[in-house]
Amino acid sequence: MKIGVLSDTHGWVDPAVYEHFTGVDEIWHAGDAGNSEVITELETFKPLRAVWGNIDGFDVRKATKEYLFFRVGSKNVLIIHIGGYPGHYAPRALELIREFKPDIFVCGHSHIVKVMYDRDLQMLCINPGAAGRTGMHKVMTILRFSIDGEKVSDMEVIEFGSRGRTLDK
Repeated sequence: MKIGVLSDTHGWVDPAVYEHFTGVDEIWHAGDAGNSEVITELETFKPLRAVWGNIDGFDVRKATKEYLFFRVGSKNVLIIHIGGYPGHYAPRALELIREFKPDIFVCGHSHIVKVMYDRDLQMLCINPGAAGRTGMHKVMTILRFSIDGEKVSDMEVIEFGSRGRTLDK
């Protein structure tokens, strides 16, 4: 299964996201969609798994969940918006990590791309950075990778434009 991961769209999906996610089987959105239109657009394009983030209002929270725990291949996956990274997890994320013991942990919020393996908790930690045009990031980023049974492969960090980019630029 080929996965596309993004976060922190903040109410806008750059057309480049659709180009880069053409070949994926599903999309994971790690929060801060910004509005329900982003969720609807992505769901129309590909199967979507999405959580809400700290900026998301009732419309997005109604359409998504605080966190998701599911299985792809033989991998258990946990997604929550505010997560942190090895040695620096947010309290709610750490509580869920201890409860579910995921193989893959996905979060957003920081606007900083990170793909790290946590040896202590034996899980791959993924943060796709930020795909929106607002925030402290300089470049919009998304991730793409594959899961085949036990194997996670072909991890790609995709940079696709400056955060100030608009459709007419």
